Amino acid sequence: MPQIKIRGIETDIIRKLSKRLIDELTVLTKSPRDDFTLELIHSTFIFDGEVVHSYPFVEIAWFDRGQEIQDQVAQSISRLINEAGYPSVDIMFTILEKHLYYENSEHF
Repeated sequence: MPQIKIRGIETDIIRKLSKRLIDELTVLTKSPRDDFTLELIHSTFIFDGEVVHSYPFVEIAWFDRGQEIQDQVAQSISRLINEAGYPSVDIMFTILEKHLYYENSEHF
């Protein structure tokens, strides 16, 4: 955990960014590599009855790490996605409560 879900970016781009992204986030969050999940969600965006391209959207679900770490993670993700050719990216954090998150029937 953290769980990272991405929409609006091509699979090959995420594949190329994935190692560097997780490398940076492990340092910022002080979390082991294997705690991260990275999921690319294939979506179809529709506007006024037409299929359209969308801007990148990244959702991160995690346990609270404070505003400073959250800001640094958002900056890292934004920079990498911008460098990959996407001038804009939205990032949303969902803070999970440890007593509500279970792994193998045990909460954190």
